[in-house]
Formats: sequence, structure tokens, C-alpha cells
Amino acid sequence: MHSQGPLLRGGNITLDKITNPTDVATRQTKIICTLGPACWEVEQLEELIDAGLSVARFNFSHGDHEGHLACLNRLREASKNKNKHVAVLLDTKGPEIRSGFFADGAKKIDLVKGENITLTTDYEFLGNSEKLACSYASLPTSVSAGQQILVADGSLVLTVITTHVDAGEVVCRIENNASIGERKNMNLPGVIVDLPTLTEKDISDIKDWGCKHGVDFIAASFVRKASDVALIREVLGEEHKHIKIISKIENLEGLENYDAILDATDGIMVARGDLGMEIPPEKVFLAQKMMIRKANIAGKPVVTATQMLESMIQNPRPTRAECSDVANAVLDGTDAVMLSGETANGEHPTAAVEIMAETCCEAESAVDANTLYQALRNSTLQRYGHLSTSESIASSAVKTAIDVNAKGIIVCSESGATAAQIAKFRPNRPIVVLTTSGSVARQCFGVLKGCQSRILPSLDDTDEVMSNTIESFKKKGLVHVGDPIVVVYGTSQRVGATNVMRIQYA
Repeated sequence: MHSQGPLLRGGNITLDKITNPTDVATRQTKIICTLGPACWEVEQLEELIDAGLSVARFNFSHGDHEGHLACLNRLREASKNKNKHVAVLLDTKGPEIRSGFFADGAKKIDLVKGENITLTTDYEFLGNSEKLACSYASLPTSVSAGQQILVADGSLVLTVITTHVDAGEVVCRIENNASIGERKNMNLPGVIVDLPTLTEKDISDIKDWGCKHGVDFIAASFVRKASDVALIREVLGEEHKHIKIISKIENLEGLENYDAILDATDGIMVARGDLGMEIPPEKVFLAQKMMIRKANIAGKPVVTATQMLESMIQNPRPTRAECSDVANAVLDGTDAVMLSGETANGEHPTAAVEIMAETCCEAESAVDANTLYQALRNSTLQRYGHLSTSESIASSAVKTAIDVNAKGIIVCSESGATAAQIAKFRPNRPIVVLTTSGSVARQCFGVLKGCQSRILPSLDDTDEVMSNTIESFKKKGLVHVGDPIVVVYGTSQRVGATNVMRIQYA
């Protein structure tokens, strides 16, 4: 007797799937790589692009405008050589709380469990193992007795004993033996921090570098409320409004305001490093699942970041736990995964991208496209009550592609909005985005799941454009005569005018 109820996941995973080689050509999930000394020469960047890089992250916590520009020029050369529309992401430094410098030229200080240490808001003070400067001027009024302060990614835990507002000092108990260097990051779990989301440096980095040199994305550090996103849009201004904002959710306040931030932003980054300092580490995976699910329903790209293949900074192979972490992010529904130190200053940058690409493919192969499509559609209807016209066409296109087992979906998309809606419903086959805009081509290829891009001089004659595109696929052997392909476009070239979906045969 066959049960009509739900079945356990993983019924489509067979021994063959485990033993057969990985076909990385089928990969849908995008890979963001942080550029740094380990990978920033043209030949190295070409290797990363071949391995799967689709977005290059410029981390403005380090370096200067001149150095970043030299790196950007090398990236553009590598992208041109490889004929790939690699996107550029400027990651802001954001407001940081850091410990201070040491006296007597010391490079590190040793702290002993059970002893006390005083934190002073006088950042000019040169510290030692008894007293240390902290860059956050409001520290004594922000924390209270019993609260924890985490230093250097949590490798040092302090508990507040007393606060002295007039003196600008906080006395803490040291909870573990630790040896720390200068200027280490500090986290105040559960504290609403009185710092601006955009510092003067961030505004200069966005205006004088990002806008000037044509970046595609701003990854905004430490976004805590929707008004933070509005402020960044203000800084970008009318001329640069096409630059997409990816909001990094790094603390409890950002999580509490997540729905409003999601409405305001273009994309989300699940920044698990700082989040793991701000909420208990055993709850980070829950926050990740919640954020990815809501972003999927909203149809906004979501990036999962930090410590994904951390051990590969030194080692040629990742741990099994790291591969499972990447795979679980894909199963959760992430559009993109990100590498930080693994590519920026690791010993095996190309291998890290290759293993990440293979892991993403294997995770994707465990997903049933039809079940996922139905779940996304049902969840969207439950959340919003209905689909918009263009979203309904995108949903129908994906359902049709799954039903007729189409080789792919071709979409004419001037702004990238229709491409994003099709990617939302996860057809689990290639989405080819035809556009006249270089930035749209890079944004779609960069972070939209399963999207490839082609830039055309004009989309005016849609029939000819579609026929030429399919003909070029036939020549490359990507499709064969008689293969069904779903095409989506608008009968007028207005942005937002998508109203046609049909099946075309190669």
C-alpha cells in the first residue's frame, strides 16, 4: 500500500550519484571571491574565473583607492580575456569597534584568566595587560555589569564588572587566557550600538571609488534598519541608482528589523562571522535558514558568507564539516556563496573555488526542481496573496520549462528584473539573460542563481534576437535540433513590460 503522505528527503540520491564525477558545467549557485595578494594578478584571476568566480569582492576594510583601482584594472583585463561578465562588489568597512595600540612597541599582550583589565575610551592611550584602549566612545554608557565583550573574533571573552562614565572606563574580568595583537575587533552582544552605518570613509569609498569606477554592487556592512539602506541610496544618487545594495546582516538589531531591511534592499548577505559573536553560535544556522527563506520568497538574491572553507587558507583540502556547510547553504536556498581569506590571502585560492563549485553542484543535484518550484510559488502566495503580472509570467515560464524538460530559458531583460523573477522560481536549468546593459549583464551573471548573460546592441526585434541566440547555442552543441526552449520577453521595450512566454524549438 502506497502512502499519500510526505516522504523523507533524499530519495533521489543513489550510489551512482555518489560515485560519478561531478559535472561542474551544471552549477547554478554563484561564487563570490575576495581579492587579495594571493590571487590578484591577471593570470591568477583568469584561473579563478575558470574555476567559477562570478563576483569579485573588494574589501575596503583594507587597502587604499589606488591599490584597489590597480586590482580592478587587472580584474577587468582577466574578465575580458575570458569573455565573462564578472561583477564588482565594493564591501564597505562600516562602523567598527576595535581595541587600541600597545605601549613600548609591544606586538602582543598576554592576558590571564581571572585577572581584571580596564578598557578606556581614550583611544590615544597606549595599552598593556592591565589597561587597553577601545575605539567606541559610548562604551561606558552602552554596557552594564554582567555583560560580555568579545575581542578578536571571540578568542578573548571579557565580563563587565563596573562602568565609570565620567572617567570613560569599564573594568572587566578576563574569562580566558589569551594573547592578542593590536587593533582587534570587539563585539558587544545584545547592545544597540550608537554608531553610524556609513562612516565618512564609507561615503568616500562609495562616491570617490565605487561610483567613479563603475562597481555593480555595494555590500553594506552592519545594516541595522531599513533607513540605513535609504541613506546608501541617497549617497548613490540618481546617476548611480542602478548599483545594487546588498545588506549585510551582522547583529541582533539587523535580525530584529530584517523584514523591513529586506523590503528596502536589493539583496542580503548572511554575514555569519559577526553574527556568531552577536547571537549564540548554535543559533546562527537558524538565523541563516530564516533569512534565506524570506529572501527567496521576496525574490531577492541572498549570499551566504564567512568561514565557508576557512581551513583551506592553509590546507589543500577542506574539512568534511566545511563541505557540509557549503552544501547546506545551497539546500537552504542561497543564491551565492562567498570566499574571504581563502582567496584573498590563502595558499590554495583556485583549489578553494574549484571545491566550492563541485560542492554546490552536488548539493543542487539533491534538489527536486518541481517540488522546489511548487514550494516557492505556494510560499509566495501565502506571503503576498497574489503574484504580479511579470512574476506570474516568470512562474509560468519556470513551470513550463520543468514540464516540457526545456534545455533552458531565454529572457530579454533591460533592467534584470524579469531575470531575477525567473531565477526566483529555480528552474534548475540555464537561464540566459539577453540585455543591452553591461551592468545588468554583470549583476545577473554575478548573483542570480543559474543565470548567464549576453550583451546585445539591441533587443528591438525580439524574434530575430531569440532565433540568433538559439542558433549560436546549436553551433556550440549546447542544444540540438528539436530541443524545447522557453523564451520570455515584453512586446514593448519598456522596463517592466514583460508579458509574453512561449516555447520555441531549436
